[in-house]
Amino acid sequence: MANIVPSDAKLEITQTKSVIGAKQGHRDSVRSLGLKRVGHTVVRTADPVTVGMLNKVPHLVKVEEAK
Repeated sequence: MANIVPSDAKLEITQTKSVIGAKQGHRDSVRSLGLKRVGHTVVRTADPVTVGMLNKVPHLVKVEEAK
């Protein structure tokens, strides 16, 4: 997946994989996004902080533009 860029868009972020065994920084990023478990979805604005966290853990999450 291509890198996500900051914008005014709303993003629907779903955790697709467990953070067990992941690096501590990746675990922290997933938790800071507000995700608590596999299958959990949150909606966040695509601001620079959120986009940075998403680009750090693309293998653990699925990102779609919120409708």
